[in-house]
Amino acid sequence: MNLQLFIAFISCFFIALFITPLVSYLAKKIGAVDKPNKRKVHSEVKPRLGGLAIYVAFLAGLFLLPIDNHTTTFIFLSTLIIVITGVLDDMYELSAKQKLLGQFLSAFVLIYGEFVIDYITIPYFGLVELQLMSIPLTLLWFIGLINAINLIDGLDGLAGGVSTIALSTILIMAIGKEQILVIMLCVIVTGSTLGFLFFNFYPAKIFMGDTGSQLLGLLIALISISGFFKSVTFLSLFVPIMILGVPFMDTTFAILRRLVNKQKWSQPDKSHLHHRLLARGFSHPKTVLMIYGISIFFSVLAFAFSLSTLEESFFLFLLLLVTIELAAEFLGLMGQKKPLTHFLTGFLAPHKKKP
Repeated sequence: MNLQLFIAFISCFFIALFITPLVSYLAKKIGAVDKPNKRKVHSEVKPRLGGLAIYVAFLAGLFLLPIDNHTTTFIFLSTLIIVITGVLDDMYELSAKQKLLGQFLSAFVLIYGEFVIDYITIPYFGLVELQLMSIPLTLLWFIGLINAINLIDGLDGLAGGVSTIALSTILIMAIGKEQILVIMLCVIVTGSTLGFLFFNFYPAKIFMGDTGSQLLGLLIALISISGFFKSVTFLSLFVPIMILGVPFMDTTFAILRRLVNKQKWSQPDKSHLHHRLLARGFSHPKTVLMIYGISIFFSVLAFAFSLSTLEESFFLFLLLLVTIELAAEFLGLMGQKKPLTHFLTGFLAPHKKKP
């Protein structure tokens, strides 16, 4: 199995590496390009659709490994739907409702294939069957993660790098628990993403586009359900959320910010974490590296959280909240000068450019 995993990883990496330039050429030919505007940070027209290279490499890995036919079939159908949605969006810029429809369909295929969060184990209460809540909760998890990864895809190498850090953390945990399916999926998704990142690091030659960010969000959500939600306690449900702390944090504040400012939930803005760091004077590469560092911190904390007792978990969770507040103050993300309210008001406040 170790040799098979190694071969699958190398194969996915090199397939993505060699196909990405071809996808870049295709994107330019069909007009799937990202043009600069006041919300974007790049100043040149760049091809998107890079997620297509990740997808082709991922499919190769999916069929290389001994994954059962049921799992392979439903993953293939679901990812095909999300990739088609992403390709159409990268070419024609679909409306939020049209993108959401594609996300729902891809999620429902996996739910129909029985990839669901069906129970949790609560301390002092034992195993709790979710029953009627199982499908809505699973659907929320899929849609939430797809859009969380999509929202952080704003700088060269950011979404791919954060996803790789998260997948590597999940892989380490899965190896310890001998979760074979999770291990196999992590290996091929990581290999495919790293091959693409060779062309996506600053200065990027191609963007992954919605094709890539939605695909990665869907796959990470699937991997989490196949691992964390099948044999964990209630407190451990926070582990995948902590591993994906950056996209979850950014998405949560984006939703709150738009509610407070009475904007549409789908309306884009320039107040995401990476925009704020850039506005504070950090360069493009330094901003990406800083967010990588934050992602690694969240991953380490999640790993410690997964091994801790009930009392230690509460302490680590408190540490996480305090650290977020201190980091926000250090990075100048606060809007007020009152402790513990800085972080929230800093993100909710309308973004102001430096004079």
